[in-house]
Amino acid sequence: MGITRRGLGGVALATILEASTARAAVGVLNVATIGEPPTLDPMLSTADLVGTITQHMHETLYTFGTNWAPTPLLAAALPDISADGTVYTIPLRRDVKFNDGTPMGVDDVLASLQRWMGNATRGRQTGRSIAGIAAAGDSAIRITLTEPYAPLVSLLAFNNSAAIITPAGRQGGPVGTGPYQLREHKPDQYLQLVRNPYYTPLAGPSQFYGGARRPLLDEIRFIPVPDPDTRVAGALTGQFDYIDNLSPEAFPRLDASRTARPVVLKPYGWPVLAMNTKQGPLADIALRRAIQTALSPEDMMIAAFGSAQFGEPAGPMYPPGFPWHSDKGVVRYGEANPEKAAAQAKAAGYAGAKIRLLATRQYEFHYKIAQVAVEYLKLAGFNIELQIADWATLTQRRTDPALWEIYVTSSPFLPEPALNGYMLEDSPGWWATERKRAAVRAFNREGDAGRRAALFADIQTLIYDEAPIFKVGNFNSLAARSTRLQGFNPAPWPFFWNATLAA
Repeated sequence: MGITRRGLGGVALATILEASTARAAVGVLNVATIGEPPTLDPMLSTADLVGTITQHMHETLYTFGTNWAPTPLLAAALPDISADGTVYTIPLRRDVKFNDGTPMGVDDVLASLQRWMGNATRGRQTGRSIAGIAAAGDSAIRITLTEPYAPLVSLLAFNNSAAIITPAGRQGGPVGTGPYQLREHKPDQYLQLVRNPYYTPLAGPSQFYGGARRPLLDEIRFIPVPDPDTRVAGALTGQFDYIDNLSPEAFPRLDASRTARPVVLKPYGWPVLAMNTKQGPLADIALRRAIQTALSPEDMMIAAFGSAQFGEPAGPMYPPGFPWHSDKGVVRYGEANPEKAAAQAKAAGYAGAKIRLLATRQYEFHYKIAQVAVEYLKLAGFNIELQIADWATLTQRRTDPALWEIYVTSSPFLPEPALNGYMLEDSPGWWATERKRAAVRAFNREGDAGRRAALFADIQTLIYDEAPIFKVGNFNSLAARSTRLQGFNPAPWPFFWNATLAA
């Protein structure tokens, strides 16, 4: 039976589960995801789904440990940084092998970082501050910067648009250093990972994404299940061991279940409307400001999450409790005034050009936010067209500025603001003004934590002034896990090393 991304019902689900358990053994974990990943090369995507899957196969020099502090992974230690902040010397572990048995060496690291700077969204942005990367002996590399760049280690640690290390001469393939390796991928059916026989975990305890990554499960199967109701059903019947991205309406059923338990992360992240500042009608800042004026974040959050238990409107880019939280510069947020927005659009010369809004139903809250946004923008006189696509297609389409004006996305709250897509000029939306460049450069050059927080408040002010994005609010995420799943540590990008399944 053919399986498609969109029509995944009970019969199709049974087919997938039969295939995924045909060779089942103790310790085979079935993970229900929102759909098919657009790529298995994490350098080439900023999609959370890609990072979630590929972090089991590929690793970076650093990762995030306790309290989101960068910690060594393939590096042997945190970098030695010169007094002027421009030279980073990074020692490398000597006990690392790729999943084909070949040892990781300096040449592999250099080739991987060069590819990252040439191909990855975050790598290209980072590369503008890098004067050169070279070997520092046979077990270390040296990164020389054109000026101090405080986010460097966090960028080397992130699993999204990731600086993964792969063999020199075989870049972009499935050979990695992670605890698991790819055995089989049947698109729209399943992606099967098995233990990497050459993997050597770090010594000591697990520390969130850092520390020991022990591949205790025999296999991990990532199964695309685009329909959220089918994901919930699979959680309640025990067909899946972990179920990602569920609607808040499912919480009471999960909470009462004997088979599954709800997994709530709070605060988790923020939904956002990203705008195309590069070309088309929204290249006009006045029209973007009119959209800010028109939208009702309160109604969008109610439609998407139902109650403050899972989501609420909030204008600051980070919630209270984060060092980056500030109310500074939050304007035109929550006005919900289509009449005023219509007058602003008319004054800007808007003459009915089509505004294409991209969304997906695989993240159900994205779709609900889009529905409300469309109605408010229609009231403001915008010629708005809602286009629905599966998430893999949307992430591909958003890379072409000729294909859209707005798209709905979301992100966890990231520990380093420089990791956010809106900080990059190459991220879809392509926000690139001289004011932004100056503000981001000042923020990235500053090493003092307190001064960086103040400089980020300046960037937040600029976001509301130039309107490259519209933050809708703050939300808590809901997933589910089987009662059999043990040793699982909830995280924004769920990982399954150190996890086991009870008999």
